[in-house]
Amino acid sequence: MLDHLAYCNCGYRTISISPENMTGKKGCGGAVPLEKGTARDAARDLGTGWKVNPYLHIPNGHTLTLADIKDEGEIRQIWLTPTGVWRGQIIRFYWDGEEVPAVECPLGDFFACGLNEYAPVRALPVCVNPGSAFNCYWIMPFRKGFKITLENRSGSDERIYYQISYVRKPVSESACYFHAQFRRQNPLPYKQVFTMLDHIQGCGQYVGTYMTWGVNNSGWWGEGEVKVFLDGDQEYPSICYTGTEDYFCGSYNFENQKTKQYEAFTTPYSGLAQVQRPDGVYRSQTRFGLYRFHITDPIYFEKDIRLTCQALGWRSGGRYLPLQDDISCVAYFYLNRPSCQLPVLGSPDELELI
Repeated sequence: MLDHLAYCNCGYRTISISPENMTGKKGCGGAVPLEKGTARDAARDLGTGWKVNPYLHIPNGHTLTLADIKDEGEIRQIWLTPTGVWRGQIIRFYWDGEEVPAVECPLGDFFACGLNEYAPVRALPVCVNPGSAFNCYWIMPFRKGFKITLENRSGSDERIYYQISYVRKPVSESACYFHAQFRRQNPLPYKQVFTMLDHIQGCGQYVGTYMTWGVNNSGWWGEGEVKVFLDGDQEYPSICYTGTEDYFCGSYNFENQKTKQYEAFTTPYSGLAQVQRPDGVYRSQTRFGLYRFHITDPIYFEKDIRLTCQALGWRSGGRYLPLQDDISCVAYFYLNRPSCQLPVLGSPDELELI
């Protein structure tokens, strides 16, 4: 996997965007004048060059542009650490001057940490590290440029620290654009399936799912199947997983057989990264954060793709119980076009974890 490190690509250039160098211009890191820095008070005895502008402010109700670059290359890594309520901040990525974003997700959900509380994630494309460090390693090609914005809908003023690193290089004609879409239903209507991804036309590959699941019933909640409809599939899919915990590469309720409790885990490709348990007072229900990244097993499509997930538990008589749970999902995929149809994101009230 590290073969590319053995070669010198002298025509390439690594460029990093941060509050200390918003354009990535060569030789300009840390050059923000003291009087213009967000940390000018802390640096007042030291002056320009001494960590003057390490973060940016985002007033409530405003959208901040983190990067707006005209170039050709690939984003290789994003690090950021936010303040405030993560579900109340929306990150968007735009490729090649498109007006419609290819990525539109609540901030925490995009980084596989969607329940507004820190939980470690040790996956290949996404890492969440102490204390609230979000890291992304998806390769994101662009041909004319990219723009990344962060909208603050949290109800209070926030700040953001971040670093976006990309490689200036020629992009292959066959390279697809990275996309991520968010959906949420609370509650899921009775006997309906949850739509994870839909209305995607074109050629590409599906590369991952992050899901939060809030149970509204007692008992097991993950008996339903994840289904992948490919290239014209109608009533029945081409790929059908046998259960929700099976799709996320677990089994038998994610249960530790000794403790009889849910056992959180985080691995390079899949995980039950977060289990929020009832506290006996106001946190009355259990919530879960789960991910599966299709890195070595990408799901290819040539014309279209759709994914759904059933929500099933158990009722008396050994019968399935259709659930009406609180389910949200980020679908990660690559597509041979820089934008596509987006689902309705929803208002802050519709996104809030309640």
